[in-house]
Amino acid sequence: MRKSTPTSPVRRADGTYIEPPPDVTSPAALARFGLYLLLASFFLACLWLAEIDPGRLAAGVPRLVHWAAKSWPPYLDDVGVYWLRAAETVAIATVGTAFATVIGFPLSVLAARNVTPSPMIALPVRWFLNCCRGVDTIVFALLFVAAVGLGPFAGVLGMIVHSVGVIAKLDSEVVETLPKAPLEAAAMTGANRAKIISYALLPSALPNLASISLYVWEANVRTSTILGIVGAGGIGIEIKAAIDLLDFPKLLTATAIMLIMVTAIDQFSAWLRRRLN
Repeated sequence: MRKSTPTSPVRRADGTYIEPPPDVTSPAALARFGLYLLLASFFLACLWLAEIDPGRLAAGVPRLVHWAAKSWPPYLDDVGVYWLRAAETVAIATVGTAFATVIGFPLSVLAARNVTPSPMIALPVRWFLNCCRGVDTIVFALLFVAAVGLGPFAGVLGMIVHSVGVIAKLDSEVVETLPKAPLEAAAMTGANRAKIISYALLPSALPNLASISLYVWEANVRTSTILGIVGAGGIGIEIKAAIDLLDFPKLLTATAIMLIMVTAIDQFSAWLRRRLN
């Protein structure tokens, strides 16, 4: 008769313990091995679909170095136009985020399970937010370019739709984590739902809600730099034109201005978030 393998530590006579060998034939071990195998297969399939080719990268690096060398010195004759495009980029992100914040908060209240008037309302609102968040800003911008024409207005509209989904989703998670006591106390005073939200929910959640909007604003500034690719305004227009013409000095100038702008916005937003917390 086969001796069974111990599954718990065995105590020696001297008081020490011997750890039992792992049972690789147990259902848990087999399930874990199957999961690892599935994940490895999935990653290998992704590598194949992404057409990863280190040889092509090695062949392309000298071309990148050659283009980088051709970009010096930067083109400075139209630097004022580039800064105007950069300001346009910030404006697109700022206006889009501001409108999305105003629209997103009421939707976040409807989507939050702890304060929504009815689960029948919360579910469609969550589906709508998933649709907004699931489609990238540049896709919405392309659609609005076809609807309202070229220019930053199309970029603002596309950014509003996508950002509403992001901000409302994150805001609803903040609302759902709020302690119940202040909300219940406000309800016991006879306050209606609007007053509970205005005087109990909003003051408690405001720092976190503001931080979310600032973070989305940072992300939108970076996103708005490429909206010009589809004709939706911003410094992306100059970057696309430089790439199409292989004008590397202009590309270097536009890219440098973009990096300066994004870095400044990130630092300013981080400073504001520290002040709010």
